[in-house]
Amino acid sequence: MHRMTDQQWRAFVSEGTRTGKLSTVRADGSPHVTPVWFLLDGDDVVFNTEKDGVKGRNLALDGRFALCVDEDQPPYAFVLLQGRTEISEDRDETLRWAGRLGARYMGEDRAEEYAARNGGPGNLLVRAHIEKAIAFAGITD
Repeated sequence: MHRMTDQQWRAFVSEGTRTGKLSTVRADGSPHVTPVWFLLDGDDVVFNTEKDGVKGRNLALDGRFALCVDEDQPPYAFVLLQGRTEISEDRDETLRWAGRLGARYMGEDRAEEYAARNGGPGNLLVRAHIEKAIAFAGITD
């Protein structure tokens, strides 16, 4: 097992269509975990969510997050990102990022479809500022 460098974990989370498991804090302090489509943008993780959904409500109350991205086959690897979020309802930015997310996960030919679906009214753009990264690869080596 070895710790990934900054460059290695950034490449790992950006590879292919790996989803992240996002943990947020509920109003009662309990955790909520759900898979998310995301993109790395510098020192931020960017994703969309519904304003009135559990993630959106949780992040509006308490902006702390943890995001785990893993490789579920030997030799196994994972990246855990932690920090605080900034939420935006800017329609243009939400649509733009929803299209970029759609392109990553569904292909360029469906980017507009997913921009309309996930970037329209009632959706938020979340910019999660990474404050801490823990990353290991070769867990079973």
